[in-house]
Amino acid sequence: MKTCKEKAAEWGISYRSVNNMCKNKKIPGAVKVNSSWQIPDDATKPTDGRISSGKYIKKSIQIERKALPIGISDYVRAQSEYYYVDKTLLIKDFLDQKPLVSLFTRPRRFGKTLNMDMIRVFFETSMVDTSKYFKDKKIWNCGEKYRSHQGKYPVIFLTFKDVKFDSWAATLDKIGSLLQIEFGRHMEILADDKLAEYEKDYFNRILNGKANEVELSSAMENLSRMLTRYYGKAPVIIIDEYDTPIQEGYAKDFYDEIIGFMRNFFSGAFKDNKNLSYGFLTGILRIAQESIFSGLNNLTVNSVMDEDYDQYFGFTENEVDKMLDYYGVSNKKEELKGWYDGYLFGDEEIYNPWSVINYIAKGCTPQAYWVNTGKNEVLEDVLKIATDDITQKLYSLLQGESVIARIDQNVVYRSLSEDPANIYSLLLVAGYLKTTKKELQADGSYLCEVSIPNREIAAVYKGEILSHLLQIGAITRTTANKIAESLYVNDYKKLQKACRVYG
Repeated sequence: MKTCKEKAAEWGISYRSVNNMCKNKKIPGAVKVNSSWQIPDDATKPTDGRISSGKYIKKSIQIERKALPIGISDYVRAQSEYYYVDKTLLIKDFLDQKPLVSLFTRPRRFGKTLNMDMIRVFFETSMVDTSKYFKDKKIWNCGEKYRSHQGKYPVIFLTFKDVKFDSWAATLDKIGSLLQIEFGRHMEILADDKLAEYEKDYFNRILNGKANEVELSSAMENLSRMLTRYYGKAPVIIIDEYDTPIQEGYAKDFYDEIIGFMRNFFSGAFKDNKNLSYGFLTGILRIAQESIFSGLNNLTVNSVMDEDYDQYFGFTENEVDKMLDYYGVSNKKEELKGWYDGYLFGDEEIYNPWSVINYIAKGCTPQAYWVNTGKNEVLEDVLKIATDDITQKLYSLLQGESVIARIDQNVVYRSLSEDPANIYSLLLVAGYLKTTKKELQADGSYLCEVSIPNREIAAVYKGEILSHLLQIGAITRTTANKIAESLYVNDYKKLQKACRVYG
């Protein structure tokens, strides 16, 4: 038998705590001898503080669940600290096909940046073992054929998602600062005794923010050459949200300047670059007619229309079901589906990941989460040049109907003024429409039946289109209010009745 003092030392708690446990009969076999408690030698520390007089006092058990990754685009952090939807099989599919340069076009907030950072961490050589971030992921079970690529390449990584400025000068300064950071990640190559003096000078000009526009435009080409020589292996080059500054240039009147710069920038990185293992780009649009990718015959484009990689951007239905079950809100499936499902990428039904995450995190409160993440410039530009026919079709979409449209994946912002019918192509790739039927045409375009994907997108149409119709005097404020009310309650019969005033 042992005293309270001896057991307190053994269990690492206070004498008073042990004494109170004895008084409350929480330690089996404890007996009071004179004024002191004697405790059996083999007695174990009580683990349930709810036990009193041999009876359990029931309390609700709080299950600890991982936080949701709202706005987290850092792969290492996302997969370790938050609920992570495993998209690592994207790497397997890529390594099976091995295209030299891949362009993934998807709407904003559909996981492009997180996936690109995942690719960076997987391929990038590092002083620390980064395989630990993949050993519990799907890619690791695919075999040595794929694991052998992990941590074996130098990587150049740039994201342009925040390059949003009102002038070309400010935009170029931002691109320069991003290159500073990326060159700074590769300071090790300055120790290369094979590095020529002019190369060291160039490298330091980038680091010190002294490089001019011409020098910045050749940064990818020069850095990839230096990395290849240092590591004996050509780098992987990743450029995320490549078209963000281009969209800003279109909206802010420096389109020609950004197009001219990007043409040289991408040419050095991806066109006939022998110092390139693989290249990845992401964006919303494929800007081909502007000759940004002029002569780049090794570019493989993967859009919302293609079946390849269709499940890796956004959440599949199975992934959403698992998430709802994990957070104990499976009963909210139908509501969530009506608000945030409806996209069709290739042949895969896709949910908006940003909205799903926010919906669950906000206590399953349905709101237009995605449309509030940025300005709806594409829709605003569409409405500025909409013809009467287009306006009527947009109105039909609001009523829950489908319309027939030609979808050209090579559409560019500038083409809106040349052919307003291109608005449907822009709306589709930007996430404001979905395809319900599609038929490939001889010229590579598609003849599609398109509609509004879900209630969230209907909300942005309501706001932007009703505002436009009011401005041009097509409807009255009373009619606009009735339409808004019917959209809010998802009553399409009521909507059609309100729309007869307009029609």
